[in-house]
Amino acid sequence: MPDYIFSLETYVQNALFILFQLCFIVQLYYLISRHTRLAGYKPAMGPPPQVLIPVSVIISARNEAQNLQENLPAILEQKYPDFEVVVINDCSYDRSDEVLEELEKRYRHLKVVTITEHDRFKTGKKFALTLGIKASKNEYLLFTDADCRPASENWISRMAANFSGGVEIVLGYSPYTKRPGLLNAFTRFETVKTAINYLSGALTGDPYMGVGRNLAYTKTLFFSAKGFASHMHVLSGDDDLFVNQHATSSNTAIELNPETFVYTEAKTGFKSWFRQKKRHMGVGKLYKNKHRRMISFDALSGFIFYILLILSFSLKYEPVLALGLFGLRMILQLAIYNRIFKKLEAKNLLWYFPIFDLIYYMYLTVFGVIGTFFKTKQWK
Repeated sequence: MPDYIFSLETYVQNALFILFQLCFIVQLYYLISRHTRLAGYKPAMGPPPQVLIPVSVIISARNEAQNLQENLPAILEQKYPDFEVVVINDCSYDRSDEVLEELEKRYRHLKVVTITEHDRFKTGKKFALTLGIKASKNEYLLFTDADCRPASENWISRMAANFSGGVEIVLGYSPYTKRPGLLNAFTRFETVKTAINYLSGALTGDPYMGVGRNLAYTKTLFFSAKGFASHMHVLSGDDDLFVNQHATSSNTAIELNPETFVYTEAKTGFKSWFRQKKRHMGVGKLYKNKHRRMISFDALSGFIFYILLILSFSLKYEPVLALGLFGLRMILQLAIYNRIFKKLEAKNLLWYFPIFDLIYYMYLTVFGVIGTFFKTKQWK
């Protein structure tokens, strides 16, 4: 075989290995400069704080009769001196109206806003939430969904306690309930990884998203920012796009006391899970440019890192050194994530880490492409 063919092969192998090392360095940057902040963060523990600010809990629900019946009492019975719960019944055609009517008889602090379908006007979650916010009577707003259930009766008090010192946005955590099956395990793993990223971002002074299942902000901020006007044309993003546009290092706090976790059920079928993730990933292209770059560098560097690791063995270029770098990255991840997963009550998921980490970066890349080129046509 001619020498120039050997030279070309060597050049390609060297170039691939250099790229592999660059991806390794990028991954270390995220681990050390950002994720260690969350690993070292200590949530406020002890007795729940005595907070007196009035709070409005906002819930948008479409065809959620069973979930409202099962979960709403846990919210209505929160141990807090001054709060209301505003439920927007968004064009439901199940028994939601009956369930809400019965609950209104039992709980005087429940307020129901009903939206009816119109042939020439299609509503969405952002429209429903806007009506709910307008109907609320309090300045401090706490958001969740009908299929969510707070971990304790102190959810409101601990979330509300963060509204001091100029804080206008409070980012909470909403895990999925543990159920049997690999899809459930990966969904919970992906939720933890997402939380690691956005909570670490807030702790480093660069908040970029929140999750609407457990999110709080002020009514003043909502109306001064003209609500969801800038992205009303996008069905999703009532939570992460709003936070992305208006959160700053000085007006955002996080709350990670386990009593504030808001649990929900994960999708049980691949089709419904795929539709949900497609909807979530579709709004990322509307993030601020610096946040899009940050997310893209993490996703692509992780994806390419694993691809080149596999190629190092098949093409036989520095496989031992590549395996060593992979091992070092894995050790650092486990050392840092052990504390975070414990903090987020998901330590059992560390057993899945070696394989789920690979699947996670493949998932980010695939759904990132899907979310960029395919639009979501319904929010529920």
